[in-house]
Amino acid sequence: MAKNNELEQQSTPEPFRMHGDLLTTTLLAFLRNRNAYGYQLAQQLASAGLPAFDSGTVYRSLRQLEKTGLVSSFWDTSESGPARRMYSLAAAGDLFLSSWIDVLGRYQAVLQKTIQGFDRVDAVEESEPPRADSA
Repeated sequence: MAKNNELEQQSTPEPFRMHGDLLTTTLLAFLRNRNAYGYQLAQQLASAGLPAFDSGTVYRSLRQLEKTGLVSSFWDTSESGPARRMYSLAAAGDLFLSSWIDVLGRYQAVLQKTIQGFDRVDAVEESEPPRADSA
């Protein structure tokens, strides 16, 4: 029975985890629209239907973005309750995001051409008559 459980675990793919450039650029894109708390950004990622992520990763990513100058933050004490860190997009972050969007657009064009190539190959293969064995 243990062997079956091992096989099940091996055949079940792990969910895609959002990290790296995908996570950071998504955070930058959200911040382009408005300033937000880390918790709000984590909620926005989840409600956007993006792959699973660890909310701790969101906070680490925001701190790293701040260290690199792409994001700035300040303590918001305007609401009742404890102070919360509010994040905003820095000018460098906006420039980085614009460049990244351009790169993704070009990448998307390459993928679409590749997929169209596959579609053409599939269409040709479907229209060709079956080949007789030459044996």
